[in-house]
Amino acid sequence: MEKILRTFLSIFVKEGSLDVETASGQSFTVGDGTPATAMVRFRDRSGQLAFMLDPGLRFGELYMDGRVEVLRGTIHDVLAIGSRNFARFNRFVWLRAAEQLRYALRNVAQRNNVVRARRNIAHHYDLDARLYELFLDHDQQYSCAYFEREEATLDEAQLAKKRHIAAKLLVTPGDRVLDIGCGWGGMALYLAEICGAQVTGITLSSEQLAVARRRAKNAEQQTRTEFRLQDYREIKERFDRIVSVGMFEHVGIGFYDSFFEQTAKLLDDNGVMLLHTIGLDGPPAPTNPWVAKYIFPGGYLPSLSEIMPAIERAGLLVTDIEILRFHYAETLKLWRERFLARRTEAAALYDERFCRMWEFYLAAAECTFRFEQTVVFQIQIAKNMQSVPVTRDYIASREADLRRRDSAAPGLRIAG
Repeated sequence: MEKILRTFLSIFVKEGSLDVETASGQSFTVGDGTPATAMVRFRDRSGQLAFMLDPGLRFGELYMDGRVEVLRGTIHDVLAIGSRNFARFNRFVWLRAAEQLRYALRNVAQRNNVVRARRNIAHHYDLDARLYELFLDHDQQYSCAYFEREEATLDEAQLAKKRHIAAKLLVTPGDRVLDIGCGWGGMALYLAEICGAQVTGITLSSEQLAVARRRAKNAEQQTRTEFRLQDYREIKERFDRIVSVGMFEHVGIGFYDSFFEQTAKLLDDNGVMLLHTIGLDGPPAPTNPWVAKYIFPGGYLPSLSEIMPAIERAGLLVTDIEILRFHYAETLKLWRERFLARRTEAAALYDERFCRMWEFYLAAAECTFRFEQTVVFQIQIAKNMQSVPVTRDYIASREADLRRRDSAAPGLRIAG
């Protein structure tokens, strides 16, 4: 078994080096001969076999259960080596077959009708709100920040993200704005307080809804904001602007047409929509099985080749696309560091296994954005080509104006 494991890892790890201790106590190094940055130990032989049969699912489970230990370095260091060598998984026939099967069954895994969508969202977003307060910024932005400066703090980068999105939305005072997947309300409150919009935020998380409503009351924005526990398919009104940040990943590949057909109905003829979503800067691929099982059931990261046809079929026009590279890697790095700094508090809320799962999730996600083809798409959409300026200069000028306004807004500093 040890020889098979060594051969398997030697084929897989060609960039960087990793020290490994097997369940029988044997040690070896795999990689390119550079000094190993991490060392792992398998505690039982059945775990070694499970890992080789399905590393995408089993390695995370083994780490959660303490059957794989990191003896030197961190789990992030180990996963970084894995991500840098990720493409080599295709060299193993059984892994390639499993990947193809998961891709073929993706519509089944993502059958996110109204009932199932609410259950999937509750799995992740209805966790104890105190957990998210441990590592998010003060505004509780649970999506990719926007680092205008390399040395920006998490709070500064998340504020810059809201500013960047608001500039692309071209919001004017009095505009009716729909925020699909409003989270804890930060984006909606920004558009209401800084842009003077009338914002309707919808979420499928009862925990998020309670926080968003409380925040609106504390910020005295109840007349400009309304938060609802509602599916996007149930909305009937029309809006001047639609924004969706970090929600499209939960729609499901089989519902892309429904999503854009619905937003086309809801968007005014001269309206503008901004879709901010994680995606793959490459060909379509199935969701990582560990992430699908433990973190985001029903989730899927689309490629542009899957999004664009659905937008076209809905009769909508794409007016701008921006790809944010590495911004989410830096966001996740800060989240991971903040979570680890308060890990004891997380363990008090849940348990050690949960903490190992959460640490694995944050580290793995950071590595995919840093070393693989995972990025963030910001897609600006309209019905009328004249709804947005003909050059992109307006984004910077609007950001400058918003920066002057939001820097003096005390309401934005109210913590969730």
